[in-house]
Amino acid sequence: MGHLIIANYMANHTALDKVWLVVSPHNPLKEKKDLIEIYDRLEMAKLAIEDSENIMVSDVELKLPQPSYTIDTLTLLRELYPHHEFVLIMGSDNLKSLKKWKNYELILRDYHIYVYPRPGFIVEEFQNHPSITITKTPLMELSSSFIRKAISEKKDVKFFLSDKVIEFLESKSLYK
Repeated sequence: MGHLIIANYMANHTALDKVWLVVSPHNPLKEKKDLIEIYDRLEMAKLAIEDSENIMVSDVELKLPQPSYTIDTLTLLRELYPHHEFVLIMGSDNLKSLKKWKNYELILRDYHIYVYPRPGFIVEEFQNHPSITITKTPLMELSSSFIRKAISEKKDVKFFLSDKVIEFLESKSLYK
């Protein structure tokens, strides 16, 4: 729900027309062993946005070598959809580590970044950068790791996930 709240905010309270949730097979800054199967994550994302008009799920990173690098994804999206203008949405926690990203200078040069604030992650370094917009997205202390941990501890996650996603997780015994 946290990702959906952020996506909905971006699609309805900024200049963006549509938000594409790009499900990544492997983020190079995360351990792959901690991820469930990509097609299960894609299915959960599709179930979660089923009723949304301006949020969609993209599997574009399945066409790229792993691990996935954001600059490669943005380049491929630009090639596949030349009539679209793509921006990047990230939390301030990711902005704080942006200099570790592959070709981060190109991202800052060629794309605009919308940043949602994350509690405890204030990034002053990029605050006035012309390619960065710090949004007023409502603050939430809700993370996917919190939800995964709650599921593994057999705690109720109702209202943290959509009913359809909870049913999907239960049907496949994911995160238990």
